[in-house]
Amino acid sequence: MKEDFLWGGASAANQYEGGYDQGGRGLSINDVELAASHGHERMIHENIQKEYYYPSHQATDFYHHYHEDIALMAKMGFQCYRMSICWSRIYPHGDDELPNEEGLKFYDCIFDELLKYGIEPIVTLHHFEMPLALVKKYDGWRSRKLIDLSVKYAKTVMQRYQHKVKYWITFNEINSLFIARTPWHQAGIVYHEDENKTDIMFQAAHYQLVASAKTIIEGRKINPRFQFGNMILYNCCYAMTCHPLDQMMLHNKLLPIYYFSDVQVRGYYTNTCKAYQKRMNAHFDIDEEDADILKEGTVDFYSFSYYSSLVEGRETNQSADGNLLDGGRNPYLKTTDWGWQIDPLGLRLSLNYIYDRYQIPLFVSENGLGAIDQLENQTVYDDYRIDYLRQHIQCLKEAIEEDYVDCFGYTMWSPIDIISAGTGEMKKRYGFVYVDYDDLGQGTGQRYPKQSFYWYQKVIQTNSEEL
Repeated sequence: MKEDFLWGGASAANQYEGGYDQGGRGLSINDVELAASHGHERMIHENIQKEYYYPSHQATDFYHHYHEDIALMAKMGFQCYRMSICWSRIYPHGDDELPNEEGLKFYDCIFDELLKYGIEPIVTLHHFEMPLALVKKYDGWRSRKLIDLSVKYAKTVMQRYQHKVKYWITFNEINSLFIARTPWHQAGIVYHEDENKTDIMFQAAHYQLVASAKTIIEGRKINPRFQFGNMILYNCCYAMTCHPLDQMMLHNKLLPIYYFSDVQVRGYYTNTCKAYQKRMNAHFDIDEEDADILKEGTVDFYSFSYYSSLVEGRETNQSADGNLLDGGRNPYLKTTDWGWQIDPLGLRLSLNYIYDRYQIPLFVSENGLGAIDQLENQTVYDDYRIDYLRQHIQCLKEAIEEDYVDCFGYTMWSPIDIISAGTGEMKKRYGFVYVDYDDLGQGTGQRYPKQSFYWYQKVIQTNSEEL
């Protein structure tokens, strides 16, 4: 691995930060979402109801533990930390005239603490946490008004932190807008029975793509040294058989994955995009200046999440779960407690597929294992997590060293235990550090390094020579 390869971890404010009613922060879309369980969708309320528990309100309380948590990241040897800024902490209603200074100061403290330890911040501007007020006032990303409002927010934080942050990611897993049955996290949208879901979905996608490009254009004016990336939910996918129809089904499965990255990397709606639009019979409005904005505001690097792989074909035998995506079961792979198929080689293949298509630097922004951990003797003996990460990092090394894929960093999801995005649970744990909270947010909040904490410490110390 190159000496300047960036090792670290990744998290999202809505799953980690907490402090939902402190520091002048406004409500986000997550703050009215209840917890659920595997296989069940989270219920969304119009407003907070006191008798219910909302996981994002406390999450795992980074808001009050950031000194301790960043020190733990530094102890592991992190060279970077991918995090997100909560839009409603900066603009409580999303369309406020002036930003919330207390919120800006909070992130000043975070970045100063990271830089004190030599940890490079990699900041996601939109990670499923738009202000709730924008849903109530504008119907979320159904409205073109959100383009300029989101760019105003982005400009505010880019100007504020231009000397502290170099790497920016515009939208987290932007293609999941096409995958989610209810794109509440992605766009603040709950479909109505009487509306054309496809047209709403494609219109919201277009607005986010324009917002991403416009943010990049404005960011480069602020600091030409900024590096901008997209972020794609990427599941490696295989055809069930060598039958040509299975191969065609695989091709179609990948269209919504490449739809967004084609625009963000190449700057226009490619033949792949147009084919998907036609296949879905999608109609949406495009303003005259949008094409020029998309062309100018392309990304510098491609970042993606990778957790598992799926199978596609005419007769898939059993269904398998994944990160929003679902597909057929692969008989050659084991699964996690949540039914996600474990496929380290799929990461190497994915890196090759993406790099061959786009030929720009790559960044693995999420990869990890959600599991039920047991705290024993103030630690967790998580050999299963070590085994998962070891195999994936080995395949990452092979893609870089043997296949000559240009990849400059890897951030494991997530360094500290956080609540699940899909269910709001705590029991689905990803971290190197155990946090003493349960599914109802009860516990001490105390942090306990797991066995994997010390393993990853060695991985970083040796630049992955010791796995």
